[in-house]
Amino acid sequence: MRSASDASLSAPLIDGALLELENAAGVGLSGCLQCQKCTSGCPVAAESDLRPHEVIRLVQLGAKDEVLASRFIWECTSCEACLSRCPQAIDLPAIIDALRRLSLDSRTVAEPAVSTFNGIFLALVREMGRTNELALMAAFKLRTRRFSEDVGKFPMMLRKGKFALLPAFVKGRRERKRAFRRSRELGGKR
Repeated sequence: MRSASDASLSAPLIDGALLELENAAGVGLSGCLQCQKCTSGCPVAAESDLRPHEVIRLVQLGAKDEVLASRFIWECTSCEACLSRCPQAIDLPAIIDALRRLSLDSRTVAEPAVSTFNGIFLALVREMGRTNELALMAAFKLRTRRFSEDVGKFPMMLRKGKFALLPAFVKGRRERKRAFRRSRELGGKR
């Protein structure tokens, strides 16, 4: 994979990737200064294949396939630390959401398990208003068939009270369903 800093500033956009992404995310990327403040605040940048500023630069350069195949777009927690640090107020979480949709549409998901986890998480939030860790992990393990991974962590998490045996529901189910439906109408896939 080429580095974001190796590419020329005048590289042509491939398949209009920048415009497509700006339209999908509803944000402009041309204002990015590459100051790396987004990366310095990102909790997952150190462990991922790309860093936030590299994602923006690669999209600017039209390296759509590299970005869509990266793990970072699925590992991003959407914590908005990048947005709060950006001097240009570039909404990177919105861009990441758009990249996830484009990745699913083009079937270039780098790590299917992360996409699966994301889908289960959103389904639980849609139905319950929050996530239930036990339900989330049970559904994830069943869907990915990764039964023995992390099995040693279960007793410790149970002992520390990390798993509620009965799920908690948040009021406003009808409003949540309406919000998810509206999101789908505006371009979201889940």
